[in-house]
Amino acid sequence: MDSEVHEWVPRAGFGPGAVSQARFMRYEASVPPRISDLTPVIDREVNALAEEAARGLSRFDAELGLDLAGLGPVLLRSEAASSSQIENLTASARAIFSAELGARAGSNAELIAANTRALLSALSDVRALTAASVRSIHEVLMDVDPRHTPGEFRAEQVWIGTRSDSPIGAEFVPPHHSRVAELIDDLALFAGRSGIPAMTSIAITHAQFETIHPFTDGNGRTGRAIVQAMLRQRGITRNVAVPVSAGLLTDVKRYHRALTEYREGNINPIVRIFAEAAFRAIENSTQLVADLREIRERWNSTLTVRRHSNAWRLLDVLVARPVLNSAAAADELGVAQPNVYPPLKALVEAGILTSKNEHKLGPFWRSDEVLFAIDAFAERAGRRQKA
Repeated sequence: MDSEVHEWVPRAGFGPGAVSQARFMRYEASVPPRISDLTPVIDREVNALAEEAARGLSRFDAELGLDLAGLGPVLLRSEAASSSQIENLTASARAIFSAELGARAGSNAELIAANTRALLSALSDVRALTAASVRSIHEVLMDVDPRHTPGEFRAEQVWIGTRSDSPIGAEFVPPHHSRVAELIDDLALFAGRSGIPAMTSIAITHAQFETIHPFTDGNGRTGRAIVQAMLRQRGITRNVAVPVSAGLLTDVKRYHRALTEYREGNINPIVRIFAEAAFRAIENSTQLVADLREIRERWNSTLTVRRHSNAWRLLDVLVARPVLNSAAAADELGVAQPNVYPPLKALVEAGILTSKNEHKLGPFWRSDEVLFAIDAFAERAGRRQKA
């Protein structure tokens, strides 16, 4: 990858002489190659692995059919949580679902809830990737942190490394901000090409996006939301967001090394790691779906109210949304809010739900069994190595 020299002015202190005392320093920023017209060539074995991964994702999405569609919200939030955990943002399933209902569940949970909204935004648009769609995903993601200009490409230099005051000596310095817009346009042209195998296209698009690093923050989460959007656009998935980020989470250092190798001109590692992440995501998600089905079946013998009670309908809701308030429950059932209290009470008496008053928000009801299953999914995803 080429580079170019720019001048960096350290942030000066305060006082009349602060500006004059600041010294210009030179640093090198990367100049990523244009990829819109390039045809990637990867090893035969990596290509075969990527093609099988695409078929595996499609089978997983199709074989579980309507059941999987019903569990879609859980898998979506698992993807959001896994993607966020790669950036060291962690929270329990209970905190994440509670944050979506407005509870003060901690800043991490609120950021992960925002990531869920960003994924929904990405999946709602099945058109080809554009600069506008990239900015829209980021705007939703960073709405909770306006310091990082949600939806706006950066107007300053950023870098990856341990130093916070200067790009000098950084591990990687993305391109100068003056190049971002044209590089994203080039990336969108590449992503829209239909002649490149899907998983290869998705992996390279992601790696190039991370190399451009178009925002001051939220690049990783935005880039992995783009992965989900492209899986939908290429027809690999149709019903749910299969949590591929959970597969990446298994070995974050290896994922980061693959990005580095991509920048050095070797595209095989990033394609391989996305393919392998897909297989791990399928295995882990299959277990989660089985756990949730078992819980739902067990509830059938636990609940003893009359067959026409809305409590039965709430059971299906709880598998996908294990934390509810009365407004959310009423919305899910399509009934007036006062009418949800009897079925909620029946589920508490049956031991299926527990209830807790949230500060200033009234009672929240939760299924600890479902939350435990989702947290177990995250634990299985786990990290072999710390990033």
